[in-house]
Amino acid sequence: MEDDAPVIYGLEFQARALTSQTAESDAIRFLVGTQSLKFDNQIHIIDFDDENNIISKSVLQHQAGEIWHISASPADKAVLTTCYNKTSESRVVTCGAVWRMPPEWESGSHESPDDPHNSHNPQNLELLCHLDNSSHGNASCVLWEPMGDGKHVISLADNHALLWDLTESSTQATISSSATLEGKGQLKFTAGKWSPHHNCTQLATANDTAIRGWDLRTMSQIYCIENAHGQLVRDLDFNPNKQYYLASCGDDCKVKFWDVRNINEPVKTLEEHSHWVWSVRFNHSHDQLVLTGSSDSRVILSNMVSISSEPFGHLVDDDDLSDGEDNHQDEKTQEPLQDSIISTYEEHEDSVYAVEWSSADPWLFASLSYDGRLVINRVPRALKYHILL
Repeated sequence: MEDDAPVIYGLEFQARALTSQTAESDAIRFLVGTQSLKFDNQIHIIDFDDENNIISKSVLQHQAGEIWHISASPADKAVLTTCYNKTSESRVVTCGAVWRMPPEWESGSHESPDDPHNSHNPQNLELLCHLDNSSHGNASCVLWEPMGDGKHVISLADNHALLWDLTESSTQATISSSATLEGKGQLKFTAGKWSPHHNCTQLATANDTAIRGWDLRTMSQIYCIENAHGQLVRDLDFNPNKQYYLASCGDDCKVKFWDVRNINEPVKTLEEHSHWVWSVRFNHSHDQLVLTGSSDSRVILSNMVSISSEPFGHLVDDDDLSDGEDNHQDEKTQEPLQDSIISTYEEHEDSVYAVEWSSADPWLFASLSYDGRLVINRVPRALKYHILL
């Protein structure tokens, strides 16, 4: 069974910010933000035609500064947030803002990446509002409420987590509540993830080597994993199908899986990367598929089936396990499947800062390395059919 070759797209600038277009469930579309000090920065809208294996792109100007983080609204395809650097009074500050793409971006203005006439007059993004947190420090990331109506975001700025309410048109943002990281020294949030479970009332954050859980209704801490990693924690992700399961990765080259009800030790640890792990992502539909990207220039796809919602190759309810008399299946099918590394992807030549699953196709993912190389890959066909059939 021949697997499709990866598709590679090169940006002319360095880049570390990547997101799939969350509100788009039909087209395979990713957004990439650039990091250039000399030139105007850009957001590249990358469309992938799955049938013909062709990439097309639109370029939007992001003149505000180099982009460190990008996130797409779950409710409106045209709305996104960025965290970007700008110089203010001879010092660099990182700000957050909400933007709208111009109406033309969807009206077939995509070009082939090879077209020499394409980037001459890119459109500008329309600024909807600043997440003005100058009194709270530098914004490291902005998180949209999962599956929400696009009216709530959280920004992490230095040691503050700020919950913002956006107006109907997203042109105004007000802070509705906030939490502050208390402790010795200069504490800073490095990453965060808004949980899709518990009615979206929980947030997980990373600072230094610790992972903390927060209740957004009271803005109070609900758990703390003190030394989750041996070095800095870089990224977090919640299992979309198991409400207490959280993945983390960091500078100790490890990926760890936690059950936040028992934080004394991880449920599972992966040690496959040879340098810092910058990004970890659960597949939205089949949570045994876990992607990681690292500055060893590799992307690794793992099959973490033993801790997934399908440990026997199919969905398991607690009732199924306790129903003795109905369980007349032979012993062999009751053995949990083994965890394994499915594939290591080596198309990058620089640090891989971001990996993302497509929101439209559960078998397709993108990875971005600092030299501006975006690679689109697929889950191997044999595994896809093994999961489906």
